[in-house]
Amino acid sequence: MTPHRNIGFVAAAATLLAAAPLSAIFERWTWLVQAAIVVSVVAGAAALSRLGRFPLWGQLLAMLAGLTLGLTWVFPGGTELLAFVPTPATFAHFGDLLQTSLQDMRAYGVKVPDVDSLLFLAVLGIGAVAVVVDVLAVGLRRPALAGLPMLAIYSVPVAVYVDSVPATPFVVGAAGYLWLLVTDNVDRVRRFGRRFTGEGRDVDVWEASPLAAAGRRLAVVGVLVAVVLPLAVPGMTGGLMSNVGAGPGDGTGRPGQGGSTGRIDLFAALSGQLNQSERFDLVKVTTNEPNPFYLRLGVVDDLRPSGFQARVPTGQPVTRDLPDPAERSPRGVEQRTYRATVEVTKNLNMPLLPVYAEPVRTEDLNGNWRYDPNQQVVFSNRDNARGKRYSFDYVRSTFSPGALRAAPAPPSESAVMRQQTATPTIPDVDRLVDRLTRGKETNYDKVRAVYDYFSVENGFTYALSTRNGSSGADITDFLATKVGYCQQYAAAMAWLVRAAGVPARVAVGFTNGSNVDGGTYVLTNQNLHAWTEVYFGGIGWVPFDATPAASIPGSVRSTWAPDTDAPEEIAPAPGSSAAPDAANPSAGPNEPDRLDKDADQGLAVGESGPTQRDAVWPWWLAGALALLALLALPALRRSALRRRRRVRATAPTATAVAVPGQRGVAREIVVGVDAEAARADAHAAWDELLDTLVDFHVPVDGTETPRATAERLTREALVEDAGAATGVRLLGRAEERARYAREPLTEAELQPALRTVRGALAARADRRTRLLAAVLPPSVLMRWRTALAERSARLVTTSGQARLWMTRWSPRRLLAGRPAR
Repeated sequence: MTPHRNIGFVAAAATLLAAAPLSAIFERWTWLVQAAIVVSVVAGAAALSRLGRFPLWGQLLAMLAGLTLGLTWVFPGGTELLAFVPTPATFAHFGDLLQTSLQDMRAYGVKVPDVDSLLFLAVLGIGAVAVVVDVLAVGLRRPALAGLPMLAIYSVPVAVYVDSVPATPFVVGAAGYLWLLVTDNVDRVRRFGRRFTGEGRDVDVWEASPLAAAGRRLAVVGVLVAVVLPLAVPGMTGGLMSNVGAGPGDGTGRPGQGGSTGRIDLFAALSGQLNQSERFDLVKVTTNEPNPFYLRLGVVDDLRPSGFQARVPTGQPVTRDLPDPAERSPRGVEQRTYRATVEVTKNLNMPLLPVYAEPVRTEDLNGNWRYDPNQQVVFSNRDNARGKRYSFDYVRSTFSPGALRAAPAPPSESAVMRQQTATPTIPDVDRLVDRLTRGKETNYDKVRAVYDYFSVENGFTYALSTRNGSSGADITDFLATKVGYCQQYAAAMAWLVRAAGVPARVAVGFTNGSNVDGGTYVLTNQNLHAWTEVYFGGIGWVPFDATPAASIPGSVRSTWAPDTDAPEEIAPAPGSSAAPDAANPSAGPNEPDRLDKDADQGLAVGESGPTQRDAVWPWWLAGALALLALLALPALRRSALRRRRRVRATAPTATAVAVPGQRGVAREIVVGVDAEAARADAHAAWDELLDTLVDFHVPVDGTETPRATAERLTREALVEDAGAATGVRLLGRAEERARYAREPLTEAELQPALRTVRGALAARADRRTRLLAAVLPPSVLMRWRTALAERSARLVTTSGQARLWMTRWSPRRLLAGRPAR
């Protein structure tokens, strides 16, 4: 096998290893088998083209042809020739798969099942990466650049996952990249011919060398550091170090008092037993809607044998136009637009923002926050809700039972049917659903039959703790014991509705509570709640709360989902009513929520206790002042230099002269000039001139004499100002006399000359140059850079000398010269 073909196959294998992070996206390994087939075809086409000595562009065409043949065989459209030769209809089939993949990416959350459109997109991407890696590693002999397309594969799960991607796939991908680098290096070494040891012994091609061993050790250490370091750096993940020093948690997703807040699991308590005695504020919401429904926080819609789990949301930035539900307003659905303002306390630390259903516009939120129109949630991969204050407009939809009965069933091939009706097979549950929905013609009648089943008449009660069953399945235990809280009721109803063939999911958020002041609701951890949402064709998601209303402060019931335990239906507002606290005169607006009402506080995380927001403006003011002081440093330094260099009036010196004939008696005082002072003044004036030239971007040549510099300035920069030309000649002559003459130039007016030259240079400069010369003088910045470089060089020199000194006194070196005994 030639070296090029060897590197080509290693590049193909490295590409497959680099695709390992996609295992965090798919439920099964079908994608890997299909990708291996396509990448093998690409590698084979590349090897055949190199065997035929094709040029690089020919090899590229051969690999693209192999990629097309492989995709045709793995994803046939039914019109291929010989099962792998594509036809125009095949490419149309590929286009349909790509178009469908855009919809499925919005509909599915990780981990996704084996959907043809998403599998095709993944295999196409891996095959394209294989082509690019082969061109870089084999054609251009730049294997290091092959890491860029490999990194593109890794960026997919990084972009999808809110938390960190598992470390094992990263290690596998890094190993493939290192394998490619090592193979290329071995091939380069082989080109030098045969290797020999110092004694002249022939070295086998694959025999390890000390340098290679060191390289392997460095590679292992580098990969381990890349895996461990993000776990230790605060804020990068919720990894190892985030729990150090934390107190014990309560098992509900809320960390202990000694540690930082963790990530919320929206439905971790489906089968748990939650009880929390503390109460603390989480959200304050003000709305102009008279009787609002629940404030939504998240959605739990991935049903597995172990229960419901939350999918990772995807969507668009909230700064863009959000979907308008008025575009799908059928008959019997009333829609009104309201406005709400939400203040989140520091106790709620999570990547989701509480909003009412169907927001249409947001304010005071940046592009880090995104809106998922399918889940109807606002989320972020880079920010959290703690301390946020924002406003939004939303549409409140109320539905009539007649409109829900008339709603058509969604198409069976639609994404919502595939995703939101899948249920594990449990015979007891299926038999119950068949009994409840027997004879029901419409989806709404089936949903109402399931909804009405969760009533006191059928033995269901609300309790903070669940009863243990013996079936081994949480859903069966709850339906048998009929004791639980909102999470059991919401999940059980969603499960039964799905088993009846109607899409359903669980929503998590806040009830309205009982701490109400006008249109302002203060919601605590005891107002967290879960309910069921059912999808109706042409209408959308409709809420149903199966939890007994008498046990939930601020519970809301509606005409399409009334309180099954109430003696009669109460509807204070069209489409909805607040029950039961609105009808209870003892529950005043300021009465605190009862501690024994709702166990849904287990969904909350954060610091317990009352929250008082500290004033932020002093910190902003201090930061602004510090920034201004930092920006003013160069200008202050320049001003100090100018004052220090300012030409002093040459200090006269008094000399006593004795009169002849009268020795020792001074009769006359002769006033003279101090030559050294005049020389220093000339140097200071010249240095100030050079700094002025640098500030106004006038070239300075260090090899010129003062006279040459002055003449150049008069010809180039000061040609239109005779006074400035005279001044610069005076400064040049003073510096020249100070350098070379026995007597310096005295009694020269250097300060006025400097002012004249500076004014002329400022007049010819543009506004930006003048501003920089005043605020950020280039002469000061250049002097600081030079000083920093000199200190760095001295530090490096000192470090080298210290290392050399320590090497001389190394015990190994001292003992090496001793004769052996």
